[in-house]
Amino acid sequence: MPVKAVVFDAYGTLYDPQSVATVTDRAYPGYGEMITQVWRIKQLEYTWLRSLMQKYEDFESITSASLRYTLKLLGLPLIDSVFTSILEKYRWLDPYPEAHDALEGLAGHDLAILSNGSPNMLNELVRNTGFDRQINHVISVDPMRIYKPSPLAYALIETRLGVQPSEVMFVSSNPFDACGAKAFGLKVAWIDRVPSDAMVEACKRSDRIAPVTMFRAVRQQMDELGFDPDHRISSLTGLADLLQSELLG
Repeated sequence: MPVKAVVFDAYGTLYDPQSVATVTDRAYPGYGEMITQVWRIKQLEYTWLRSLMQKYEDFESITSASLRYTLKLLGLPLIDSVFTSILEKYRWLDPYPEAHDALEGLAGHDLAILSNGSPNMLNELVRNTGFDRQINHVISVDPMRIYKPSPLAYALIETRLGVQPSEVMFVSSNPFDACGAKAFGLKVAWIDRVPSDAMVEACKRSDRIAPVTMFRAVRQQMDELGFDPDHRISSLTGLADLLQSELLG
């Protein structure tokens, strides 16, 4: 079936969660990278744990709780004003450098975001970065009160856009998300920003693995779950050609 809608994950796909390091390092000099990596790992884990426990809290609450965990783990003081300023960065995350041009190149397609983000923080982020002029639909999992990769989350695409799963190209750089979308029946393009050979070389260069390398090892390599993506691309730039090939195929 031809692709009728292109649906993007937000965090890690259109927006770089690691860009919070600009504020974490300023707030806690020397700890910025460590905070950023542990925070993101726990943030994702909390979405899965709360989904499994059926004890939903929205993504804003989870983001706050995982930051508290991180500061406590590292023995860093929690100062309310600093804590608030760090959380605020999630409303101003940096888009990946190619994101605006890639979306511009997809003009004419029905473009949407499906994200774990809570509606307020997600809508502000999209507006603050100007993506509201390019994205037609911003869909939060919040109404379902469960996080990706639950099938209930991906079902929102059909509900909101009126398309069948086979008519959707879902784009994510998060392996768990790519697997979840594929298991649901969506066409999937995974953005492989950290090829495995680059990971091998990074580990060879030192007998101590830096926090960012460890994060990439456990969160940015394709998982062995039996649901491989349909396409692997190295950045958002390849999407226009990919969709053209889908139309011709």
